[in-house]
Amino acid sequence: MKRIQRAAGAVIGSAVGDALGAPFEFGPQGVFSARFPTPGAGGEMCGGGGWDPGEATDDTQMAVLVADSLLERGGLDLPDIFARFQRWAAAEPKDIGLQTEDVLTNGMPWDLAAAFHFQVNQRAAGNGSLMRASTSAVHFAAAGQEATMEAARRIAALTHGDRAAWEGTAIFHELIRVTFEDRDPLTALPDVLALVHPDHRGRYATVLTPDWHPDQATEFNGAVWPCLGSAVWALRTTTTFEDAIRAAIDLGGDTDTVAAVTGGLAGAYHGLDAIPAHWTQPLHVPLPGFDGRVLHLPDLLHLTHRLGG
Repeated sequence: MKRIQRAAGAVIGSAVGDALGAPFEFGPQGVFSARFPTPGAGGEMCGGGGWDPGEATDDTQMAVLVADSLLERGGLDLPDIFARFQRWAAAEPKDIGLQTEDVLTNGMPWDLAAAFHFQVNQRAAGNGSLMRASTSAVHFAAAGQEATMEAARRIAALTHGDRAAWEGTAIFHELIRVTFEDRDPLTALPDVLALVHPDHRGRYATVLTPDWHPDQATEFNGAVWPCLGSAVWALRTTTTFEDAIRAAIDLGGDTDTVAAVTGGLAGAYHGLDAIPAHWTQPLHVPLPGFDGRVLHLPDLLHLTHRLGG
């Protein structure tokens, strides 16, 4: 499979998962399949919960902001990414994570805001840096293992002071890079885990083992490690992009983000052509704070090409 097919699959797949999962956020298990029992029948981009059909949430909006910064600044400019996040947050998006909002509005400079939040709250291992990682994973994949994992950690640290969030985002980056090389990301997991910071390796090793099931999670899937573990489980236990997304949303809880992370992995694995057209056609990504800009499928594909896909 051509690299661009995998890259576009990662970016579009993550956005599709986000938009599909959003109406079911914080709901019980199995609701998606109960409402749409027949795969491929259509109608799943239903909207609801304040979201229009096909509308992507903060997960994808922040991923686009990261992409815009990487492209316009010619590489990783952390203060610029943080400033874009702040501009977006000030425009009152429909949804923004409590932790992310606090970091972006606490008045501290870009390199201290997340650390300050963590020091005060002692909790900062949410999945808010993982959810937005599709575009940066595509961009840094060509730079190699060390570079892509380090970039993931640095972008994550802008809003998340807990290293657990950095490591989960770094694992996601590396799994995307491995997939771009036409290697199986699931068989690569032991090697990837060896690169995780020792303080967090055990936690990730638990949720990424072949016999782990999301029902065994000890925390809500809004936390970074069960979110990533659930996404890998959805990829491992299904054979198509659509089935992986259905499995992710049916877990309930933080459905938009679990499905976004699943969509990134499954999209890279199965490729863009595996994503149903009736899911991509209504997809759109509004960007509050950026002059009414709304991205649709052609815009996201163009963005992917420019990122280095």
